[in-house]
Amino acid sequence: MSLSIQEVKTLKQQKEFVELPFSIYKNNPYWVPPIKADELKLMDKKHNPAMEFCDSKFWLAYRDGKVVGRLCGIINHKYNEKVGKKLGRFSRMEVFEDHEAFLGLMDTAVAWLKAEGMSQIHGPLGYTNLDNQGLLIEGFDYLTSVASVYHMPYYQEYINGYGFEKEIDWLEFRLKFAKDTVDRAIRGAEIVKKRYGIEVKKFKKVKEIIPYMQDLFGVLNQAYERLPFVVPFNQEMINMYAKKYFKVINPKYVCLAQKNGETIAFWIAVPSMSKALQKANGKLFPFGFYHIMKAMKKPDVLDFFLAGVKPEFESQGAIVILYTEIQNQMLKDGIEVMETTGNLENNHNVIANWKNFDHIQHKRRRCYIMDL
Repeated sequence: MSLSIQEVKTLKQQKEFVELPFSIYKNNPYWVPPIKADELKLMDKKHNPAMEFCDSKFWLAYRDGKVVGRLCGIINHKYNEKVGKKLGRFSRMEVFEDHEAFLGLMDTAVAWLKAEGMSQIHGPLGYTNLDNQGLLIEGFDYLTSVASVYHMPYYQEYINGYGFEKEIDWLEFRLKFAKDTVDRAIRGAEIVKKRYGIEVKKFKKVKEIIPYMQDLFGVLNQAYERLPFVVPFNQEMINMYAKKYFKVINPKYVCLAQKNGETIAFWIAVPSMSKALQKANGKLFPFGFYHIMKAMKKPDVLDFFLAGVKPEFESQGAIVILYTEIQNQMLKDGIEVMETTGNLENNHNVIANWKNFDHIQHKRRRCYIMDL
């Protein structure tokens, strides 16, 4: 059976690129479908401001006219300037159990990156750190959270066999909170607030958050500047992500830490959308939006989405204060379980904090790297 690798050029091919994982993971109870319209926008320069500083190409693998695999290649020029290296990224890899198709796609990406002067390839990584990152290598029997990814177990075998090596892992935790634990944390947080003069800003409506979006992303840019794979968010990117994620924000799970009127830290958790997105099956209409809104109002699991603190305030306990506020709100709402996003395995302080609670470390994602 003949195999061909084709660059995505047409809207029809873009739609095939987006549709492929819906076939690969059909009837998989742990995969959470993305919204197809959002995925298509990511491939369009008009809607993806990261393409202003990134070059990218998308490829499809066809076997006898049927799409059997896909891959994206990215060169993030801002990140390469930041780290002083010539790095290419691979992203959004999906393939049926067809090793030849995987090889054809990866060979094509490698050839393009070499032609562009890159010396290494790493991934899976997206355009930014709020895009898909890492390959799932542990935790295939757990439902994917809104800020995570799911992959077939054989992907790891394909990537290892190609010559990639581990660059770094992200760890994910499932936490369960008890009232006595949260009560102790609240007492400790009150002491820290008084000691450092920190106040907590909470919200009742999404529109109340809007005036603080610039402050929030300003903290994010400073807090994440030292992390791998990260470049600062410009205004166009801020607008894009604010619009995208406002759809799944419940304002009572968002809070800011302020000192002398300055926003120094933030914490965002979101009601778990996983089961709602499974029911939506990639579409907001006619019924997907209903399932999402229902999940936002009555969640039984909260997904920790994003948090950050300005570096100069890291030692003043602002994040601990906000974390305690979210836990307290969870218990008020009858929610006992939180899913974390991926924490870099060398982020020992955060990981040690998760281990203070009733927890399991149930998922692991990996970024791979290879010389070209």
